[in-house]
Amino acid sequence: MGFEGLGKLLIGGALVLLVLGGLFLLLGRIGLDRLPGDLVFRRGNFTVYFPIGLMILLSIVGTVVLNVLLRR
Repeated sequence: MGFEGLGKLLIGGALVLLVLGGLFLLLGRIGLDRLPGDLVFRRGNFTVYFPIGLMILLSIVGTVVLNVLLRR
C-alpha cells in the first residue's frame, strides 16, 4: 500500500470517528448516556462505569443497519 492508499485509509478512519463522536454526543443530549443495565461502581474518588445497556442497544441497531445494507 502506497502513501495514497494510506492517506485514504486515514481520512476514512477519521470520518468514521467523527460520525461516532457526533452520535455519542447526540445520545448524551437526549438522555441515552445512562440506560437501565449500566453498571456504575463508586468507591471514594474511584468510579468504574460499564455501559452494558448502551452496548446492547448499539449492537442491535448496528446489526439491523448492517443487515439492511448488506442484504443481497
